[in-house]
Amino acid sequence: MQDLISDIGFVEEKEAASIQVLGDQNTGKARKLYIESYGCQMNFADSEIVASILQKEGFDTTSNIAEADLVFLNTCSIRDKAEQTVRHRLTQINGLKKKKPELMVGVLGCMAERLKTKLLEEEKMVDLVAGPDAYRDLPGLINQADEGEKAVNTFLSREETYADVAPVRLNSNGVTAFISIMRGCDNMCTFCVVPFTRGRERSRDPQSIVREAQELFDQGYREVTLLGQNVDSYKWSAEENNKAWLEKKGITSVVTFAHLLEMVAQVSPWLRVRFSTSHPKDITDDVLYTMARYENICKYIHLPVQSGNSRLLELMNRGYTREWYLGKVEKIREVLGDDCGLSSDMITGFCTETEDEHQDTLTLMDAVVFDFSYMFYYSERPGTLAAKKWADDVPEETKKRRLSEIIKKQNEHSRLRNQRDVGRVHRVLIEGESKRSADYWQGRNSANKVVVFPKESFRKGDYVNVRVDDCTGATLIGQAVH
Repeated sequence: MQDLISDIGFVEEKEAASIQVLGDQNTGKARKLYIESYGCQMNFADSEIVASILQKEGFDTTSNIAEADLVFLNTCSIRDKAEQTVRHRLTQINGLKKKKPELMVGVLGCMAERLKTKLLEEEKMVDLVAGPDAYRDLPGLINQADEGEKAVNTFLSREETYADVAPVRLNSNGVTAFISIMRGCDNMCTFCVVPFTRGRERSRDPQSIVREAQELFDQGYREVTLLGQNVDSYKWSAEENNKAWLEKKGITSVVTFAHLLEMVAQVSPWLRVRFSTSHPKDITDDVLYTMARYENICKYIHLPVQSGNSRLLELMNRGYTREWYLGKVEKIREVLGDDCGLSSDMITGFCTETEDEHQDTLTLMDAVVFDFSYMFYYSERPGTLAAKKWADDVPEETKKRRLSEIIKKQNEHSRLRNQRDVGRVHRVLIEGESKRSADYWQGRNSANKVVVFPKESFRKGDYVNVRVDDCTGATLIGQAVH
C-alpha cells in the first residue's frame, strides 16, 4: 500500500506542476504544431481551441518539439515566477531555432496580452504574439510571420467566447472534460492581472454549452467541469432566435449560473457535473439548492478566500468580509452537508499584512477546515491596482515563513478531513490508472478527493462503490464493494 502514497500532493504555488503539452494528432497534414500550456485550466482549454482552429489550416499537433514547424507557448501572468519560467523556456527554444531557422515561435495567452510587442520587438524572442481573444486570427498572423512581418494581435474582445469552436481534446482521458462557459473577469481584485489580460466578462450562450455537454456524453465522457474565472457571474440574456429553446427549459428571462447548472445536469444522470471557480460574494443560495437537488452535480466547491482578515480583504477588493465568508461556508454546510468538499486559495504576505492579520488566516482555516488549498505568497504584478497603490513591503523571508505555517496547517486539515472518510463507501468515477501502481485504478468521489483501489475487472469510465480503508493527507485508499 505504501507505493500508492501519494497520487497527488499539495500545491504550494498555483503554477507548480501546471504545464501541459498538447498530444499528438497525425492526419497527414503538411505542418506540425507544438503547444506548451502554462498556468490555469482555462489556458489548457484554450490550447485545445487553438489546435482546432489550426487543424483546418493544415496543422497536425505533435508532443515532440523537435518535429515542430510552429511552437506556441500558451502563457500565464498570475505570478512573476510563471513569467520567468516562460522566458527561460523561450531561451531554450531559441537555441533550438538556431539549428532550425525556419522554426516559428509564438507566445499566446495572458503573458502575450500583458507584454504585447515587447517580446516581439525589443527582445526579439518570438515571431508571433496573440492574446486570448485573438485565436481566430492565428491563420493570418502565421501568414504574416511566414512572410517575415511582425505578427501581433492582442485586441481584447467584448463578444468572443469561441462558442462555435469544437476543442480538439488531445490530452483527454476520455472520461472527464472541461467546458468553457464564459471568458474574462469584472472583479478588479487589486492583486490580479486577469481583468487586464483576459478582458471583461462575457458569457457563452447556454444552448451551445448544453449541446457540447450532450456531445461529450454521447462520445463516452462521464464528467464535465464548467469553467470560468467566476462562474457565479454567468449571465446570458436570450436573443429572439433562442427564446423558444429556453422556454422549453422553463426559462423565460435571464439565464443564471443556477439555471445553467441545472440544464447541464439534465443531459443525463450518468454525467457528473463540476464547476470552477466560484467567488464568495457571488455564489447564490440558488446554486446550492440546485446542487442539492441533483445527485450528479458533485458536492464540491472551490471557494477562494485569499485572506482571513477583513482589512486585507478590503485592500484586495474582494467584496466580502471574514464574517461574510464564514457565513457562506455555514450556508454551504447547511444545504449540502459536512461531506461537501471545500477548497480554497490563500495569499500570504499581501501589502501591509501584519503578524496578527496572518494569524487571522490561520484561525479562519481552523474554523472552516478546508479539504485542500492552493497556497502561495504574494507576488506583485506590474499594472495591477495593488502595484500602483501600495508597496510590496512584507519581507520575502517573512512571506515564506508565513506560507510554511499555512501549508503545515492545511496538511493537518486535509488529513483530518480524509480520516473522516475511512470506513465509508464512496461512489468513484474511474479516470485511469493510479500514478503509483498499474494494478490500481484512480478516480475521484463527489467531493473531488482522489481514490485508488485494485483494478479487478473494472474499466475506465465505470462508476464503482469503494469502501475507504486507509488514507493519507492527499489520497483515499480502498476496495471495491460488490
